[in-house]
Amino acid sequence: QVQLVESGGGLVRPGGSLRLSCAASGSIFSINVMGWYRQAPGKQRELVATITNLGSTNYADSVKGRFTISRHNADNTMYLQMNSLKPEDTAAYYCNLQQYGVNIWGKGTLVTVSS
Repeated sequence: QVQLVESGGGLVRPGGSLRLSCAASGSIFSINVMGWYRQAPGKQRELVATITNLGSTNYADSVKGRFTISRHNADNTMYLQMNSLKPEDTAAYYCNLQQYGVNIWGKGTLVTVSS
């Protein structure tokens, strides 16, 4: 069984930065895709960024140039460096792992961007 635990959320002012972390444990296969998704109040969950086990990345247009996704395969951790944060980035951020047709989610960490 796989577990994903996010950390690093919090309150930050517009223009500030945060770094989210996701720790994966359990039966993690070498071939997978990890990603960050977010869900703002009253809105659907949306893709933020994904990264394959080989390091190939994909970003939502709204975060390109501001967010950077990375991962450390040796200890099954993933990060999201968020810079130049905007109020519209306020949301619950969820870690996701996809491997061999199975989709696994963390419980989320809340990011609030407000002055």
